[in-house]
Amino acid sequence: MPSRASKSGHLHHVEIYVSDLERSRQFWGWLLSELGYEEFQSWKSGFSFKLDETYIVFVHTEEKYLKLGYHRCSTGLNHLAFHASSIVQIDAIRSIIAQNGWHELYPERFPYAGGIDYYALFFEDPDRIKVELVLSQEPLVE
Repeated sequence: MPSRASKSGHLHHVEIYVSDLERSRQFWGWLLSELGYEEFQSWKSGFSFKLDETYIVFVHTEEKYLKLGYHRCSTGLNHLAFHASSIVQIDAIRSIIAQNGWHELYPERFPYAGGIDYYALFFEDPDRIKVELVLSQEPLVE
């Protein structure tokens, strides 16, 4: 087991409030499973997925806060970015997003919306949280 010092600075977990738990479970459960995460916890008002020692938690927003909504351009979280394993994975996920009617961002600039040497897919979750799936800085040859 790694020492505590070797984990210093590594992300432990992220917790996200969602407006519709089941709709978010469908979206995030599918996406995170595709990226190698496994369901970690589940309870009445939330669930989580884990990859190695990092986990992402989704909790239903309390009724009194739902009316405030979310917008990624306001103060707070802008987006979550995940490494992809290959161009094939990004393209397959893009296809599934389209089949499910989820919103892709910048489709006219896909796959280089982040720059000419940056193969990435940008899309939104059901609450309009921006998600980025990016191929790491390895050569873009399949």
